[in-house]
Amino acid sequence: MADEHSTSGSYVHSGEEFQRDMDYLPDRITRTGGAPVDERAGTGRQSPAGAARWPVEPGRYRLAAAKACPWANRTLIVRRLLGLEDAIGLALAGPTHDSRSWTFDLDPGGVDPVLGIERLQEAYFARDPDYPKGITVPAIVEVASGQVVTNDFPWITHDFFFEWTDHHRDGAPDLWPDEVRDEMEDVMVRVFTEVNNGVYRCGFAGSQEAYDSAYERLWTALDWLEERLTTRRYLMGESITEADVRLFTTLARFDPVYHGHFKCNRVKLEQMPALWGYARDLFQTPGFGETIDFGQIKQHYYEVHTDINPTQIVPSGPDLSGWTTAHHREQLAGSPFGDGTPPV
Repeated sequence: MADEHSTSGSYVHSGEEFQRDMDYLPDRITRTGGAPVDERAGTGRQSPAGAARWPVEPGRYRLAAAKACPWANRTLIVRRLLGLEDAIGLALAGPTHDSRSWTFDLDPGGVDPVLGIERLQEAYFARDPDYPKGITVPAIVEVASGQVVTNDFPWITHDFFFEWTDHHRDGAPDLWPDEVRDEMEDVMVRVFTEVNNGVYRCGFAGSQEAYDSAYERLWTALDWLEERLTTRRYLMGESITEADVRLFTTLARFDPVYHGHFKCNRVKLEQMPALWGYARDLFQTPGFGETIDFGQIKQHYYEVHTDINPTQIVPSGPDLSGWTTAHHREQLAGSPFGDGTPPV
């Protein structure tokens, strides 16, 4: 089935449950181009054996992302939190795409100034002229060759932390703390399967039965998160981890898109006190809110998903001014960056 952050065109298949295609280009960028430092990425799956290993080298690669896409949004946040802006360049695609590719229409002349391409598709074809799948963001592109290295999004942010350590800024937060790692893996797997992917399971359901099942699963998970976040400031306790990054990008899109467009409409996020306070807390934390563009987010979902919005009309609402209101989460123990410092 189609993968939503690709350009495959049709996402809803009559009578079927939405299944995300997780078969990505499996290469990894590692410290020496050898064995990875760590082999768990919070999805319940291992990095494929036999994948190529590319060496960490500042300036060699460019991150292709889009603010509209939640999976790409993760990479923008982690890159910023770790201070990797000078080490890894950024090619930002616009919020919409056609069936061929994401495009760099935000840049002058519609061309990425470093890669020199109009469509991300060109980087995929530079690697494989017969590349058979959708053109996805995020993707890491080698500048010199112009070819995609990897588009396996869970490993990209994982490796930003574990493999690019020598290039982190002073005071970069510990996004994968050893003391909570095992529990964090379980939390991230549940967040991914039931929430990050759960909203798509609702939105792209091909039958009433598939939708009803997806809806129940999603709200069971959101109720669990509401309870968990009532007594702790962040998912793993007193400071931000990768788990929070992964949940945040879905929460930021919930009321503007998922509640209505994807029919995840039991209540709005702003009606869940702990989750709403938590989401605002993160939004107002350096590294998070500045990566969010609600206009691009709405434009992407409502214009691209013609299966479920054939008119392509983008709604004017909802009122999003609440994101900057006081959240009072500082009354719980902890601080965003632990022993680290905020990005500047």
